[in-house]
Amino acid sequence: MNNQFRMKIKALTENVAFTRSCISAFCVGLNPSLEQLDEIKTSSSEAITNAIVHAYPTGGDNFIYVEVRIEDTNLTIIVEDEGVGIEDISQAIQPFFTTKAEEEHSGMGFTLINSFMDKVDIISTKDKGTKIVMQKNIVESTNV
Repeated sequence: MNNQFRMKIKALTENVAFTRSCISAFCVGLNPSLEQLDEIKTSSSEAITNAIVHAYPTGGDNFIYVEVRIEDTNLTIIVEDEGVGIEDISQAIQPFFTTKAEEEHSGMGFTLINSFMDKVDIISTKDKGTKIVMQKNIVESTNV
């Protein structure tokens, strides 16, 4: 099966659940296990939430772009923003690192994404934005 969709959402926290639901519904045709589906939902939520919280610190009328592709048994999820970018990716991916400690963010977003997805690429340019490319090979579940 080969398929894809792309969406543009406002950078608002109320859009996280909707987008996560769209992504998980889209990949159901691959027949993932419940565990795989939870991992996809969690990783998607973390990437989208990171973009909302960190990309646009001054607020405003901003957007996040989400693209999801299915190629055979491979799922690719791309979350992209046009925000401030990540100054030091190697620091940002460290467990418990956060620039928003005062807002009670745990700093575990990238750690969760990396543990749940098979491959993660983070591309970021200061003042131009960040793109997170997450890939997962879906092994079809026999527990339906």
